[in-house]
Amino acid sequence: MRNAIEFEVFGKYALFTDPLTKMGGEKLSYQVPTYQALKGIVESIYWKPTLLMIVDAVRVMNPIRMESKGIRPIEYGGGNTLAHYTYLKDVRYQVKAHFIFNPHRPDLAFDRNEKKHHNILKRSLKAGGRRDIFLGTRECQAYVEPCKFGEGEGFYDQYEEIHFGTMVHGINYPDETARNEMEVRLWNPVMKNGVIQFIRPDECIQIRKITDMEPKHFDETNVESADELLSKIEKGGD
Repeated sequence: MRNAIEFEVFGKYALFTDPLTKMGGEKLSYQVPTYQALKGIVESIYWKPTLLMIVDAVRVMNPIRMESKGIRPIEYGGGNTLAHYTYLKDVRYQVKAHFIFNPHRPDLAFDRNEKKHHNILKRSLKAGGRRDIFLGTRECQAYVEPCKFGEGEGFYDQYEEIHFGTMVHGINYPDETARNEMEVRLWNPVMKNGVIQFIRPDECIQIRKITDMEPKHFDETNVESADELLSKIEKGGD
């Protein structure tokens, strides 16, 4: 695709939390990254509300290994308690993704310049991303760099099919669906020779409503123009 990127993301630990394990304060990672976690990584590389990032596939490069740690999370009422978090260890993934223009933001139609956004996206990837990159949770710092998807030797290249059961695919937000609801998507991923091909969010048939939610609106009266900001800078103002 003309607007696609391919990159490798790697880190010492990852935590793609299975929500069923959070009931008692514990956290257990899924064995493979979720679509939503990878979409978040792509958006950390480069994001604009004009765009919708679509993750096409992920390739698992390293063997799936886990490590449990005793954690003392801070409680809202003060103090802390001991909990066990089970992380993925020494992870490395190849990711293929592309973007489309958000059809639910007609107010941003003027910014639908595919070549411009693709060039910025590629430059941001080479620079390691515009925002912090992490694998599932903030404490799992990660790094990204361009690659060619499918190159190099992966641990699961000859493993045929591996089924992971029902997993969270991602979250639907109102500004991406035009529905005033936040929803969770479920699916049943299959890894074949180390590669998981993702279905698109609109292809998920297992969807559950979480809560009512309206899209964010920005008050244009509080947004300064570029000329106003430049004038302030020249005058030495804040």
